[in-house]
Amino acid sequence: MIYTKDLSKSYSGTTVLNIEELSIPKGQSFGLVGNNGAGKTTYFSLLLDLIKPSTGKITSNEVIVDQSEGWKPFTSAFIDESFLIGYLTPEEYFYFIGDLRGQNKADVDKLTANFEDFFNGEIIGKKKYLRDLSKGNQKKAGIVAALIGNPEVIILDEPFANLDPTTQIRLKQILKDLAEKQGVTILVSSHDLMHVTDVCERIVVLEKGNIVKDLETNPTTLKELEAHFASNMVSQEEE
Repeated sequence: MIYTKDLSKSYSGTTVLNIEELSIPKGQSFGLVGNNGAGKTTYFSLLLDLIKPSTGKITSNEVIVDQSEGWKPFTSAFIDESFLIGYLTPEEYFYFIGDLRGQNKADVDKLTANFEDFFNGEIIGKKKYLRDLSKGNQKKAGIVAALIGNPEVIILDEPFANLDPTTQIRLKQILKDLAEKQGVTILVSSHDLMHVTDVCERIVVLEKGNIVKDLETNPTTLKELEAHFASNMVSQEEE
């Protein structure tokens, strides 16, 4: 589904991402973890053609993402609040995204009705602009908007941040259902190792732009990740 080959991104001579090869099959729930500056958001930005690679390429369903827009109809994402349109209400924003994705108002209303518990009565019908919502509620709106139009690939950067525990649990179930029951390819980055191991069947660890671990999730994965980052902390203290 998504194939990365000889990909790098550099700024002013400093390489911030360097991935020789990475293949993500259709329907996989894929997690990307790493410390700040590891290259997680850079990779997602390249995958969404928000920035151009210095070398190499990413193909999504055999479409080279920085050379064609053919990947856009089956891909959606929520990276941060810049993806929202602040002067719209959530409903207006959902209808706008729906129109882009060939969905009418009835289609959008049917989808959003499935997330009443996720919204917790704080999104729909409140006559608030997106810019006036809390960070957590903005994130909820952005995540649900990314589900409109039955995308085959969904990319979420730090989706659990700013969400309360109840909403985090609901989000994990939403993502699991999308991957396991609907065959959607889910890509998630997170600083929260527990959440990402709960959601993702495969986890890649980035360090300074390089892949240092590629793990199939199992009952010991969380401990392995915690040990990895703990050893990094000790190494940095020794230096």
